[in-house]
Amino acid sequence: MRKSMAVFFALAVLAAGGAAWAADTNTLTVQASVVGTCKFMAATSILNFGALDPSTPVIVNGSTSTQFWCTKGVATDLITADLGENPAGLTRQMKDIAGADLIPYSLTLTPDVSTNQGPSSPRTLGIAGSVLAADYTGKTAGDYADIVTLTINP
Repeated sequence: MRKSMAVFFALAVLAAGGAAWAADTNTLTVQASVVGTCKFMAATSILNFGALDPSTPVIVNGSTSTQFWCTKGVATDLITADLGENPAGLTRQMKDIAGADLIPYSLTLTPDVSTNQGPSSPRTLGIAGSVLAADYTGKTAGDYADIVTLTINP
């Protein structure tokens, strides 16, 4: 029995030593990337010039704003506006919903000067426009509209 205990003990020592000899390590690198993106907080905005009264022809200004965010650290936030659905060259125009008359208007986009901090810190885009008196005094009475697509790129 003593001899079998000695053999058993020797085998156990060899097994334990063999396991230690087989040990190895591996270094695991864990990584990801945060996408630089910009998004509008809402899908739509409205710039309403209100009633354009030909009996008191003046330049009519309108303004509104919308919010957007960009990933923290994104240095640019290029926001552009297309020419709308009724352009004449590079001029945007609202169209009479029930007819064919068009009223030209200007549009200016002004983002605030804040830095991009991600979706928890939205920024404001000021949207301003104007309609010249000469552009609406001879138009048909009615409702006019245009649809302009705003695009934001990081």
